[in-house]
Amino acid sequence: MTVSPPRNGEPPAEEPQSSEAAGRTLCPRCGTPHELNQEYCLECGLRLPVEAKGLVPRLGRAWRRQLGWYPGDWVWPSLLALLIAALAGIGAAAFVSHDQKRAGYVTGTSPFGAPPATIPPPERTTTMPTVPTTQTGTQPVPPKQTPSPTPALKAWPAGKSGWTVVLASLPTANGRAFALAQARAAEHSGLQAVGIIDSSQYASLHPGYYVLFSGVYTSFDDANTAATTAQSRGYRRAYPRPITP
Repeated sequence: MTVSPPRNGEPPAEEPQSSEAAGRTLCPRCGTPHELNQEYCLECGLRLPVEAKGLVPRLGRAWRRQLGWYPGDWVWPSLLALLIAALAGIGAAAFVSHDQKRAGYVTGTSPFGAPPATIPPPERTTTMPTVPTTQTGTQPVPPKQTPSPTPALKAWPAGKSGWTVVLASLPTANGRAFALAQARAAEHSGLQAVGIIDSSQYASLHPGYYVLFSGVYTSFDDANTAATTAQSRGYRRAYPRPITP
């Protein structure tokens, strides 16, 4: 830039810049034009500011021109991420809305209609048995059922000698009721002809016991076979024994 000397006390007039200088950047200190990528001013030696290039610097300069301040380059990635998230939300909402409309269309056009929310269970009807009534209107009294009598235990034939299977020898001190209970248990196990002998009344037995026996046999072999059966029914100590009055 050149300045003309003053004329008649008038302030010096600035001469217009040449077309070559008008298209270049000026030095901030001396105003000398310099090239775009020039590092130092050739007149005053000032280190010239380097103007960054690219999209982000241009956006930053535009931000400063509009608002007068600039938060930093980090604002652009943040705005881009926010924009992507907003677009994704809009797309998801549109997809859900389309899916709901399609489901409503399928339900409305189905020949079977919308399925019921719950299927009620079938009703159960119970038929109460009818009780015949008499002419007077009162119900008949059912007949009383008498329990069948408990079969008696096997008694040893009076005055007879023979063989039997001794299932257990129970001390008389335990009482006859205990011996009877053991005899009934032997019957429930499936043994036949179960009875009780008072050992004090027979010469071949030791006195002081209730002898729990099963069967009356004429030979040792028959009694021994029956003893094997008794052992298989749970009486492992069963053995054949002669009985003599």
